[in-house]
Amino acid sequence: MLVKITLLLLFFGSMIAVGIYSRKHATNVNDFVLGGRSVGPWLSAFAYGTSYFSAVVFVGYAGQFGWKYGVATTWIGLGNAFIGSLLAWVLMGRRTRVMTRHLDAKTMPDFFGKRFESKTLKIVASFIVFIFLIPYTASVYNGLSSLFNMAFSIDYKYCVIGMAILTGVYVILGGYMATAINDFIQGLIMLIGIVFIIVAVLNGQGGFMEAIRKLSEIPSDVPATMGQHGAFASFFGTDPANLVGVIILTSLGTLGLPQMVQKFYAIKSEKAVKTGTIVSTFFAIIIAGGCYFLGGFGRLFDNAALYKEDGSVMYDRIIPSMLSTLPDVLIGVVIVLVLSASMSTLSSLVLTSSSTFTLDFLKDSVFKTMTEKRQLLIMRLLIVFFIGISVVLALNPPMFIAQLMGISWGALAGAFLAPFLYGLFWKGVTKAAVWTSFIFGVGITVSNIFFKFIASPINCGAVAMVGGLIIVPLVSMITPKIAKEDLDKTFACYDVEVHVKKRIALQEEEENN
Repeated sequence: MLVKITLLLLFFGSMIAVGIYSRKHATNVNDFVLGGRSVGPWLSAFAYGTSYFSAVVFVGYAGQFGWKYGVATTWIGLGNAFIGSLLAWVLMGRRTRVMTRHLDAKTMPDFFGKRFESKTLKIVASFIVFIFLIPYTASVYNGLSSLFNMAFSIDYKYCVIGMAILTGVYVILGGYMATAINDFIQGLIMLIGIVFIIVAVLNGQGGFMEAIRKLSEIPSDVPATMGQHGAFASFFGTDPANLVGVIILTSLGTLGLPQMVQKFYAIKSEKAVKTGTIVSTFFAIIIAGGCYFLGGFGRLFDNAALYKEDGSVMYDRIIPSMLSTLPDVLIGVVIVLVLSASMSTLSSLVLTSSSTFTLDFLKDSVFKTMTEKRQLLIMRLLIVFFIGISVVLALNPPMFIAQLMGISWGALAGAFLAPFLYGLFWKGVTKAAVWTSFIFGVGITVSNIFFKFIASPINCGAVAMVGGLIIVPLVSMITPKIAKEDLDKTFACYDVEVHVKKRIALQEEEENN
């Protein structure tokens, strides 16, 4: 217990110290929201990666999908790495940084307003962010209760309140820079922790090959196997079709989530783009791949404590059950790891929510004139407000709390992914197409909550994203275009010439020779 408490105190102390140190980087709106657009490569990469993965992934999704699909769940982690990280950085990293700076856009709704010349689009987008980031924020606390009960016998509500207060303090003090530095520290903890945990858990089962053998011997009459022998140890698992839906939602969705895309706004230089691409992909391979790989062995820890009275499985208890036999030092590492994952995501969400609501709705729409000082004050107050709401929701969860992350991801990415991505590359995107994407993404996700025409909220989110990618170009072809001269001004930022060294690019005459 002393070891676990010591690790927690060191962790909490470092987070507060970073918040105090970062106060000097949060003196104006640009610094508070984007770190002055001067965040280096390693901080950018870790900020992106740690915002991606929270306790929902480590405890909730890894346990749930590992139980359903076996070791094939690892594909989800690899999809997160190569689609959600590598593809996102390659497609969007540089272009997002260039165009958002050119438009002086500080948030995703601000981008929509300026790129498509519509204040109404900006306001509606800010409401979508406001509404759907709150349940997502509440879902971040999921999974902490089982782990803290296992390690400390601490009531869930004290864990939630403590984590919320600590996160609020360092975000309010230091803004984006405090979040980025703490994300780096938390990311290192996550990288080291997941490796030790996987090795320890597999050693407890006799090693990797022995654990695979045990998985392959699970009887084919278990419903999830659908009669397949060795399904939980197979390459594609028990249900490849639904597995693909999970990969799409959790991987492709990051290209349309405001708290993820906004990390590209703050990039400092070309070096930051290149290094960030490599580091964030490596980070995702280890963290996401490791979490889902570990979850794939959940069936080996089957016991009566995992089931409700009606026989249904409590997925949030699977990973804690796997970890309960570890030494105290490793359990302490697990607690700090999951706290790191959750707090990094929570800080990113509340900073995105508060800045979006202040800059894209309150400023100009409610308050016609707002000084920088007043904007900073309102953003800090809203951080307290958003954290407070998330705590209330987490302590008094609605019936569908377990699905909140899937619903939030589906609505946000379904609405924003296609118009934002196409808007960076293609002059032909129209305002009508953006409106259609907003209505389709939010409409199909919300209506599915009540009518359940798609059985899984995760598959519904995947349909919303892919559907948006099809709908936006189709609608753009038949609706009025934005004026050519305005588009030329917007896209002129990509044509600005820059001089680089020959080790980066050859001169044209040398290439011709």
